[in-house]
Amino acid sequence: MKVSPILMGIMYLGLGSFFTYLAVQSAGTDGEMWSFWTILLMVLATIDFVYAIRFFILKKKITQLKKKDQNKKR
Repeated sequence: MKVSPILMGIMYLGLGSFFTYLAVQSAGTDGEMWSFWTILLMVLATIDFVYAIRFFILKKKITQLKKKDQNKKR
């Protein structure tokens, strides 16, 4: 089963947003921004946002290659 890069990008974007929300809640609950859990959640959110951007770029490159391939066949 193939999964679209757009769908994967949206999923990672959602996960990044969720981890960011949890980090903000953790910082508000503890009253300390530099706690271990807050930093860990922000690192996970950053990784997820990077993966989301990479999937969106991958989709753009795939469409460019398909368009280039169609122009070659003509």
